[in-house]
Amino acid sequence: MKLTAALWKKLPKGHIFKGKHRLVKPVTGLDIAAKLRDFEREEQNMFYLRHPYLTKEESYCHSKEQGRFEKWIRKWKLIQADKFSQHKPMSDHLMHLRSSDGWESY
Repeated sequence: MKLTAALWKKLPKGHIFKGKHRLVKPVTGLDIAAKLRDFEREEQNMFYLRHPYLTKEESYCHSKEQGRFEKWIRKWKLIQADKFSQHKPMSDHLMHLRSSDGWESY
């Protein structure tokens, strides 16, 4: 009992990660190094965003020169034509409603 009480003395009262009496993890050199790497990575990303490979004019027209939009429109029109060009009678669309019919018609 006394051993358990001695071990529980090290823990704070109440929730161990909230409030006035809480456990605070000490900051180590590894934590500082990890945070510095994060800052360096973020700075590198901001550099790439500030200095893009293409200028605004180049980025506006480069996909138009390659004809990507026109290719996409042609492909989309073919898909739509295939989807809606097949004419089916109404009996094919309503076939699922005939599931309760008997074998003989009256």
